Amino acid sequence: MEEQKVYEIERSLRMIAQMIKQKGREILNQFPITPPQFIALQWLSEKGDMTIGDLSGRMYLAFSTTTDLIDRMEKNDLVERVRDQNDRRVVRIHLLDKGKKIIEEVIIQRQEYLKDILYIFSDEDVDFLEKNLHHLYEEMKRKRGK
Repeated sequence: MEEQKVYEIERSLRMIAQMIKQKGREILNQFPITPPQFIALQWLSEKGDMTIGDLSGRMYLAFSTTTDLIDRMEKNDLVERVRDQNDRRVVRIHLLDKGKKIIEEVIIQRQEYLKDILYIFSDEDVDFLEKNLHHLYEEMKRKRGK
């Protein structure tokens, strides 16, 4: 494979990710949460209840920073701390309905943004793009697991 092609693909993916992230931040301005809080809500939505340690690791934040983040989110009724039923020493962060609703609304608006961009593509091109992006993601996950 040509190095120039790899360069262009990496650059395009990076630029697309940045544009989606920027649009996401514009959308987030409509909601009473910060971008790090949104990222935490996304992880909880995707993975279910997590400890602060697990969430810290996924967000690449210090434990104390994540604790402060969760404290603010708990005050805003986005999440709650729940003791693990099997081990009372373990406290998990649980996503509340208000947090779920924010995630859903932001994701819907981000998807609408992408839909507005993709309308110029043919159905075949959209299918091709989705298939290949999915394949790329799965291969990256597989390589990371090694």
